[in-house]
Amino acid sequence: MPHTPHPPAPRSRARGRRRLRAAALLASAVSVCLVAASAPPTPLGVGDRLFPHLGNPGYDVAAYDLSFTYSGSNTEPLRAVTTIDARTTADLDRVNLDFAHGKVDSVEVDGEPAGFATADEDLVITPEDALDEGEWTRITVRHTSDPVYPEDREGGWVRTADGLAMANQADVAHLVFPCNDHPSDKASFTFRVTAPDGLTAVANGLPAGVDRTGGTTTWTYRTAHPMATELAQVSIGRSTVLHRTGPHGLPVRDVVPTEHRAALEPWLAKTPGQIAWMEEKVGRYPFETYGLLMADATTGFELETQTLSLFERELFTEPGYPKWYVESIMVHELAHQWFGNSVGPATWSDLWLNEGHATWYEALYAQETADKPIEARMKAAYGASDGWRAKGGPPAAPKPPTSGSKTGIFRANVYDGAALVLYALRQEIGRPAFERLERAWVTRHRDGTATTADFVRIASETAGRDLGDFFQGWLYGEKTPPMPGHPDWKPTPAPARAGGA
Repeated sequence: MPHTPHPPAPRSRARGRRRLRAAALLASAVSVCLVAASAPPTPLGVGDRLFPHLGNPGYDVAAYDLSFTYSGSNTEPLRAVTTIDARTTADLDRVNLDFAHGKVDSVEVDGEPAGFATADEDLVITPEDALDEGEWTRITVRHTSDPVYPEDREGGWVRTADGLAMANQADVAHLVFPCNDHPSDKASFTFRVTAPDGLTAVANGLPAGVDRTGGTTTWTYRTAHPMATELAQVSIGRSTVLHRTGPHGLPVRDVVPTEHRAALEPWLAKTPGQIAWMEEKVGRYPFETYGLLMADATTGFELETQTLSLFERELFTEPGYPKWYVESIMVHELAHQWFGNSVGPATWSDLWLNEGHATWYEALYAQETADKPIEARMKAAYGASDGWRAKGGPPAAPKPPTSGSKTGIFRANVYDGAALVLYALRQEIGRPAFERLERAWVTRHRDGTATTADFVRIASETAGRDLGDFFQGWLYGEKTPPMPGHPDWKPTPAPARAGGA
């Protein structure tokens, strides 16, 4: 959905119309209220095919203000206050937020105490007065945010050697703070993080103040562009923040464990050049800052949190990873700032647009800087594609995540399998048209969300012909279509099954 401008200050809600309505239909209104009050809280969702209970209907969040107070121990819950400014898109007797890990102490709606209850992974709020469609409302939740999770529901906070970081993709931001946890509802964010002196806190966006008092420091950060909940990032630790300048004077800041600063600096120095390389391909970097957060933790992944990508420190300090490989992974997360962050997926089935593009530019960078031919990588992907489709679904219709899986929907079919779709498209329409398409895509949908149908539409416009049939096979087919220009490419046959019962 389009981003809603920042709301005006909350106003006192006029109640005259409600009083007149109640006076005219008193008995009926009382009856309805009693029924509503007695109805049990119910979890809702926006109907995402892969995560049906994520998100909530009836409102559009414009802004989050998140306050976290860290004790100094990453095994203890943080004290937190989440304030949400939203505009209602329907009449609401109740407001559902996604929140599933932490204790709620109190809830206020427009400054007045509100009732609340839990229903599965929803926090169901009952305001004193029902909300009418088109109203601005401010919801304040005082709660804890617990960085310790059961083994079958990890995610959100990542405990590092010296503190915390965040990894909220795809469906676990609501284990950290109450929210409308779906990428279709972007909002602006303000972070206020209080921690004991000697620790450093950094978050998405740019710094907006530092306040030191009584042995603690509070850092404030604000985003200049709307962001999905899954891309939120807060780092707390014994960190050093390094500053450099990117293209057009872009402020680049990296957050590193202080003890590893010297070893990491040569890698970090590559970022401005990588940003310039991406700008040559698709246009101006879309945000107010960029940088790498090097977490002293083993996660098994890197993550494109907006303006501050999360990396495992070991990726850069373990000697077993080739230099070209590490650099291409840096470009993968950088490319996501355009593809997945600035242009977000409208649904999680559109994930291939994020990961396919990031993988594409990762591979293109390796080709141009390390002589790793993209055609060889795509030929190998073509051979494996039928197997990926059988296991995880076609690129634009991935199978639902397995319960409790850390990787969920992040399978090969939406990485190299989706990059293969882009390679096929470039083969089909030619390199000049493909490059125009890429620039048009990130320009037209900047700061918004977009669907697979949107991509098919703009690709057809750019090519000057209907590509619907082409995309139908490549994005939704059970079998991989023939590769344009490479009739000799063949899928690799699946291995024969061993005998047995």
